[in-house]
Amino acid sequence: SHHRVMILEVMGRRAGWVALESGIAGGADIILIPEIPYDIRHVARKILERKNSGKSFSIICVSEGCKPAGQADNGEETRYCRFAPGIGSRIAADLEKLTGLETRVTVLGYLQRGGEPSPSDRILTTRMGVEAVNMIAQGKYNMMAGIVNNQISPIDLAEVAGKCKYVPVDGELVRIARNMGVSFGD
Repeated sequence: SHHRVMILEVMGRRAGWVALESGIAGGADIILIPEIPYDIRHVARKILERKNSGKSFSIICVSEGCKPAGQADNGEETRYCRFAPGIGSRIAADLEKLTGLETRVTVLGYLQRGGEPSPSDRILTTRMGVEAVNMIAQGKYNMMAGIVNNQISPIDLAEVAGKCKYVPVDGELVRIARNMGVSFGD
């Protein structure tokens, strides 16, 4: 059989947590996130290396906000943003031209939000809900329940409002993925 490339586009216009964690968990060969600009030629090279080593497929997990290297970030939405016709489809078209390989795209988007919660999801939300009720009982307003050092803790909304928690490019999860042979297209 011939080599097929599967692209899974997930939420994450500004931060690549969903793509990074689901890519690692799902065994993606390439993960593209907003924090690490990619070079489509490097992505194509990784796919062709896999094909030439006898692999029959490549899986790419793409955050909807990933950006090609060299693209100016002037704070405006770009042609590769969430509002443009899917980044996954644009990347697929580029990869088909560069590799000659069939490339398919699946966009999860709202399917992710409507998914069945796992038992750990339910436990986490229960823990956070109990903390929120406790904060109200203690008169702690303008706060939210959050996780600090793996503990549910009250967090002042002023500390987090309007901010985004980006994936640290030299952090543990990116290092783990790279050690597993995952390419970020850089």
